[in-house]
Amino acid sequence: MSLEIAAGPDESASVTFERPLPPLPSHWRSLPRVFVRQARALRNRRAMADSTGVSLTYGQTLLRALALGRVLARTLGPEPYVGLFLPPTVPTAVANLALALWGKVPVNLNYTASQEMVDSSIAQCGITHVLASRKVIDRFKITPRGTLILLEDVPRQVRPADKLWAAAVARLVPSVALGAFLPGLRGDRLDATATVIFTSGSTGDPKGVILSHGNVLSNVHQISHHVRLIEDETVLGILPLFHSFGFTVTLWAVLALGKRVVYHFNPLDAKIVGKVCEEHEATILVASPTFMRAYVHRCEPAQFATVRLPILGAEKLKPELARDIREELGIEPLEGYGCTETGPVVSVNTPHEMVLADGRTVAGNRPGTVGLPLPGTAVKTVDPETEADLPRGAAGMVLVKGPQVMVGYLNRPDATAKVLKDDWYSTGDLGYVDPDGFLTITDRLSRFSKVGGEMVPHQAVESAIMEASGDDELSVAVTSLPDPKRGERLCVIHTDLSVPPDEICRRLLEKNMPRLWIPSVEDFVQVESLPVLGTGKLDLRRLREMARERLGG
Repeated sequence: MSLEIAAGPDESASVTFERPLPPLPSHWRSLPRVFVRQARALRNRRAMADSTGVSLTYGQTLLRALALGRVLARTLGPEPYVGLFLPPTVPTAVANLALALWGKVPVNLNYTASQEMVDSSIAQCGITHVLASRKVIDRFKITPRGTLILLEDVPRQVRPADKLWAAAVARLVPSVALGAFLPGLRGDRLDATATVIFTSGSTGDPKGVILSHGNVLSNVHQISHHVRLIEDETVLGILPLFHSFGFTVTLWAVLALGKRVVYHFNPLDAKIVGKVCEEHEATILVASPTFMRAYVHRCEPAQFATVRLPILGAEKLKPELARDIREELGIEPLEGYGCTETGPVVSVNTPHEMVLADGRTVAGNRPGTVGLPLPGTAVKTVDPETEADLPRGAAGMVLVKGPQVMVGYLNRPDATAKVLKDDWYSTGDLGYVDPDGFLTITDRLSRFSKVGGEMVPHQAVESAIMEASGDDELSVAVTSLPDPKRGERLCVIHTDLSVPPDEICRRLLEKNMPRLWIPSVEDFVQVESLPVLGTGKLDLRRLREMARERLGG
């Protein structure tokens, strides 16, 4: 396979980049253990709030989690996995904490997926009980399998004895004795399963990614050393907890590091997101470019005045959107990269200077890249076909090694073996590492089409179409369908075009774009909006279905 998609210096040996990571603090033995320690130390500090008006201190959060866990313990069976069919809110965060304290494994289910995908996730984990909400079930028209525990009914089940017990455990029981009261603190093990997060299924059926307590805590530790959080930090929690970034960063990183989080259940509610960001003076915004595009058009700059770390990931940040964020909102976007299988954060740009592995100091934000790998994370590229290590600067398959890399796929040793070899995780993404160690992602291997024997990158074609249209508001995505003559043919799914497809194709020819890279005029399909998953990523499977429905093949 030839990938002429990046340029960089050539060296004779493959190079990985890894900055040292200090050991985990000695008391970081499990996620619930870390939370209890912080909740006791920071009892009166605000921990979490949400757009409904709920606000809890660390002490109140611990009390509610303990009381809820005691209530749930009377209902839950012996099965280790418990489902949660809930959007990001304070009650959802407390429910995750309660399950962890009771030694259960919370599995946050994707309420934006299909009934079949939700049922598949439940079946794969052997889940018998699901915490849910009537509002969510009614909104998404999905009823998870198993015994439903509706959060609206829980307050009536809390007894005075539950509250007294929670207060006694929270304040009186010595730390060394907590395991006698809380199953989740008995025999803390970093290799124990913390959660199972299902992949988005954008290119196929979802797989359950097993993340251990060590995976999540290591990623939190890496982030804290890489990003340089300040004391008075507030994270805007708009990513769902079935998203690995939502679970690791907007839940556990916040609580493990003693910060604050404010949740809103729908990241596409641009006006409410802007209002919540302003009211709670959020300093960290984590979103996808798709979500950020809505904020650029529907929010006021003053609403984001306190944001110092606008971190964007899950999909490529296009230069046009980065420019609009700077000009319209007055903030500098910081692109990052991660995978569900890597806990999730691999790399991220920062607004401050960074010290490289060789001791040199460089600017921490290099637009166009996804930043330096986190401390303790090694990154390299290999040839996608031979798996041979590639020299520095050469584009190829991106591999990642580090303490945040998953345990494996649930009950899928075959699938695990395909992507995990000698502790290196094969991301399925194509990119390269520059001389300073900054990682650039060029595309997903699945987002290439073999047209006439040549590998054509979808992302490059999308960017060329955007430029040829002269319309920054255009949403465009390229997919492919089988073609009897050329193997595959490119299909362009787009919103309203400012110029017709034949004119776009003519302009692409004038720019000397390879003919095999130029879609046929007949293969342009206009839609009202592009299909997006709940995580903010483009729904690649639905994209191809739309092309097949309209164009056949």
